[in-house]
Amino acid sequence: MEQMLCRLLPAFSLFVVGLRLAAAAAAAATDGGDQFVYNGFAGANLTVDGAAAVTPAGLVELTNGTTLHQKGHAFRPAPVRLRAANNGTVRSFSVAFVFAIVSSYLDFSTHGLALVVAPTTDFSSSFTDQYLGLTNTTDNGKASNRLLAVELDTVQNIEFHDISANHVGIDVDGLSSVVAHDAGYYVDGGGGGSSFRNLSLISRDAMYVWVDYDGATAQINVTMAPITGTTAPAKPIKPLLSQVQNLSAVLAEPSYMGFSSATGPGNTRHYVLGWSVGTNGRPAPAIDVAALPKVPRVGPKPASKALEIALPIATAALVLAVGAAVVIVVRRRLRYTELREDWESEFGPHRFAYKDLFHATKGFRDTHLLGAGGFGMVYRGVLHKSGAAEVAVKKVSHGSKQGMKEFVAEIASIGRIRHRNLVQLLGYCRRKDELILVYDYMPNGSLDKYIHGGVGGDGTGLELLDWSQRLRVIKGVAAGLHYLHERWEKVVVHRDIKTSNVLLDRDMNARLGDFGLAKLCDHGANPQTTRVVGTTGYLAPELVRTGKATPLTDVFAFGTFVLEVACGRRPIRQDDHGDHVMLADWVLQHWHNGDSLVDAVDPRLRRGDQRLDEGQVRLVLKVGLLCSHPCATSRPSMQQVLQYLDGETPLPEMTRAELSFDMLALVQRKGLHVMSSCLCSSTVTSAGTISDLSGGR
Repeated sequence: MEQMLCRLLPAFSLFVVGLRLAAAAAAAATDGGDQFVYNGFAGANLTVDGAAAVTPAGLVELTNGTTLHQKGHAFRPAPVRLRAANNGTVRSFSVAFVFAIVSSYLDFSTHGLALVVAPTTDFSSSFTDQYLGLTNTTDNGKASNRLLAVELDTVQNIEFHDISANHVGIDVDGLSSVVAHDAGYYVDGGGGGSSFRNLSLISRDAMYVWVDYDGATAQINVTMAPITGTTAPAKPIKPLLSQVQNLSAVLAEPSYMGFSSATGPGNTRHYVLGWSVGTNGRPAPAIDVAALPKVPRVGPKPASKALEIALPIATAALVLAVGAAVVIVVRRRLRYTELREDWESEFGPHRFAYKDLFHATKGFRDTHLLGAGGFGMVYRGVLHKSGAAEVAVKKVSHGSKQGMKEFVAEIASIGRIRHRNLVQLLGYCRRKDELILVYDYMPNGSLDKYIHGGVGGDGTGLELLDWSQRLRVIKGVAAGLHYLHERWEKVVVHRDIKTSNVLLDRDMNARLGDFGLAKLCDHGANPQTTRVVGTTGYLAPELVRTGKATPLTDVFAFGTFVLEVACGRRPIRQDDHGDHVMLADWVLQHWHNGDSLVDAVDPRLRRGDQRLDEGQVRLVLKVGLLCSHPCATSRPSMQQVLQYLDGETPLPEMTRAELSFDMLALVQRKGLHVMSSCLCSSTVTSAGTISDLSGGR
């Protein structure tokens, strides 16, 4: 009998191991129709697109941080049944998931991620950056989206009324949250009390989130908690967010569940580690935290000390010394490696050594980071070889050599421009996948912080500019543009005029900067470009339609810039109905409603004992409206603008008409060329007046 048991024991052990493996595989994605749980996603059947992928370790990676402006989606391919069969109302459901956001910097990140319930898994028309891969400028906020999202966002977007750069929000049909709160959780203090504790979404740590909907009360609760061990955290009694929202009027049948994320500039990756769902009153199954894949670490792995232990001390010391010497030499060569080609010899005076820029910025440390624009990161540096000159160093990613010679030639040409209202472009440097531009450093930063409110380098709030300072800024930018368009040896079309690209020097003089998108052509010739670049809200209608940038498209952007500086409002804002309103239309409508044009000025300029010269205000607003006219032929040149602002030439007579800027712009965007030209010609006199303006007030 004992011999028989000995023979059967190995077979029985193999049978038990097989059962355990089968149970583990089943637990990886248990599907009960309306209930499932993923303890990691290895081998999971998910629908992914964009930058999203399932990693070999079992993570859902929504963005990988390798390129700028990514978006990614991961959905369960089968729809989730959320509506009751008898009356069609949305039943109670519960979702739990574990996520992590990994940024290269602990104090700076691009945008976040969102749990999504939608009638489709196709988000190909959605935008990146602040739109989180969910919607776009046209569809955002439309009821036809039938969209529910819980966003965990790490950037504060003014246009969506975000409360902070570290918040959780419930979104319905758009990116403006119906309710939001700073990220964190409540701890029960006993006696019915609770205290709030903050969580940093970009801490690189995994966090647990619960989303619960009660079909009877139509209440949505969102709760989160940190993961501190190998077990799931206890769910806090008090939710972070609680909102009554009848989803029967929102969600479609069928509905799909998944995750979406999008990035702007910056190296940030978004991960989902686990996920579970319960419907029809069932709670979401607990996620096995111990079985989840690990969040990838940032930075190099710690060096192994096995060699030092295994070998004799003398031999180890010798090997380490030789190895260290080799590593130092190789790293120094790789650290300062540049990309140089023969054709660059003619641009020698404008070429900077990467080694000098590396040392000037202390190795491009995040402590020297000035900001992140749409096309790269900007760092403050000190060039010791140039007498401790302060510079701004902008790193721009590029993945193609096509057109690089022409682009560098234009940079070298622009580097010869000298004007008191233009930021000096000093030169460039090239690496394998990077183009680095070097500018004069402007210690007072960008204008937008002084118009819309911002924080200085010492952490204190910046003072808003008064009217005389704003008028000087407007005249300064106008003088700089006039020089670019008409006074320099070539015509320079800037293509990205906006408040964040206007910098202030030590004496608060305005300097137009960021020539990374500028194009050159000879006087009398047309710029050869058909690629639409720039910033939404500053783009002229004909540029959106034809893609052709001209000095008059710069004038349109300047007009929007003038109105933004005078009114203290963003170029595009969302009204109470969720519609996007252009600033020029808002000023014009303000006037047409019978109000004084001066009432459109920034109300903060009237606080205290500040007095406004209403004649100047009226002149500046009219110049802004004239420059931002949707008909290009109705806009003045920058020389005329300077003459208007200096009082050398009176503004043309302006008469009222029924058509608004918005209607003319719509006609142009639709491509109705004949009708557009008729409308423009019928509303513009031979002197170039605009019909939407009346001159009385």
